[in-house]
Amino acid sequence: AAIGLSGLFSSAAAEKPDGLCASPEPGWPQWRGPTRDGVWRETGVVDSFATGQLPYRWQHPLGPGYCGPTIAAGRVYVMDRITEPRQQERVICLDAANGETLWSFVYDCVYEISYTAGPRASVTIDDGRAYALGAMGHLHCFDAAEGTLIWKSDLAERFQARVPVWGIAAAPLIAGDLIVLHIGGRGACVVALNKASGREAWRALDDRPSYSAPILIQQAGRPVVVCWNGDSVAGLAPETGDVYWRLPFPPRKMPIGVATPIVSADRLFVSSFYDGSLLLRLDPERTAVRKVWQRRGKSERSTDALHCMINTPLMLGDYIYGVDSYGQLRCLDANTGDRIWEDLTATPPARWSNIPF
Repeated sequence: AAIGLSGLFSSAAAEKPDGLCASPEPGWPQWRGPTRDGVWRETGVVDSFATGQLPYRWQHPLGPGYCGPTIAAGRVYVMDRITEPRQQERVICLDAANGETLWSFVYDCVYEISYTAGPRASVTIDDGRAYALGAMGHLHCFDAAEGTLIWKSDLAERFQARVPVWGIAAAPLIAGDLIVLHIGGRGACVVALNKASGREAWRALDDRPSYSAPILIQQAGRPVVVCWNGDSVAGLAPETGDVYWRLPFPPRKMPIGVATPIVSADRLFVSSFYDGSLLLRLDPERTAVRKVWQRRGKSERSTDALHCMINTPLMLGDYIYGVDSYGQLRCLDANTGDRIWEDLTATPPARWSNIPF
């Protein structure tokens, strides 16, 4: 496999969108960008390309993996997997200008999961540090510029994590002086560590793990960590892990929530392959939620509203856009979940067919 970067990333700081907590890092320093909403807020965005093939500036060979690259301070961070002469995960830092390797770190990691192609979670960059979380729960903190190891922790062993069938996939979230992790530990589905030392700050929830990355939002004047795990959607106090609110969302077959929760104004939306969609209303006066609607079809083929698998939907005003279980691009009424339209040409119809938003 190879990764190519076209040099479109700049260092302008992102504006803070409604409801989300802004990241202090410019560029694309974490999963789904500075504020984890997948929105590009830079200037000079290209509207169209002169040719059908976007020319690349460089490419760099990689082993297999599902980790999306992140970019900060002129560096690209990514993870991959090596199987010869033994099973290892690797963290790589590249020069964003030319693709040259600035540093790399390799560690032994035997996979006991399905889809063994490699690490899942994007590397999170914050305050000069890089946080890399592997598929079996190995967390490493590096000096982002030099690659020097600052601290590490085997989270699966430390918190007796129930590593899900497809591996730990939720990208680490920075919340102030803490790093928040969705790992599925015993009584520690979500944990927070001091980002400088790795010392435990708190642990919360005894729910099963899923694959969805936590986000940090503002509600009623307070920061709230939103985590969609294997059994519920919960809002936690980032400083203490106290549960502000928790709404059960148990799976019909298995925990399979992959898409990141999305927030638009006072709405919070999640959607999964087997269990359909759930829309919550965020109380603006206190840290509480109420269910607006929940819809689920009879099966993975006979769906209602939206049954997402991998891609994260998009909410614009009163409309939600997403890809259903077999590749159907759909638009929903955000107030009810009713389908406005469906398009069957945007992506080939197939189980788990997706379009990135």
